[in-house]
Amino acid sequence: QVQLVESGGGLVQAGGSLRLSCAASGRTFSRYIMGWFRQYPGKERESVAAISWSGGGTSYADSVKGRFTISRDNAKNTVYLQMNSLKPEDTAVYYCAARAAGQSYDYWGQGTQVTVSA
Repeated sequence: QVQLVESGGGLVQAGGSLRLSCAASGRTFSRYIMGWFRQYPGKERESVAAISWSGGGTSYADSVKGRFTISRDNAKNTVYLQMNSLKPEDTAVYYCAARAAGQSYDYWGQGTQVTVSA
């Protein structure tokens, strides 16, 4: 069982930066693939970025490549999403999630709101 708590959301002007954090409970954090997702009102959640258990492998949605960076610190049971050059279209609720290899994302945080003003 993994419990996830996001933090770091807020209001920022276009072109600014935010860093989201996701703190995980449990001793097996390092075994999980971690992902960040976002959800627009009335839309389904979409994948933003993911990172392997070791941190050696990452993937990004085309819309955030070159602007967002996912990282993790297994010693702190925390995954991060550094968001730079933010755009108004990045405004959404951001969620972190965890999954075991070969499984779907079974564990989700409560979400944190990111609002980017023009």
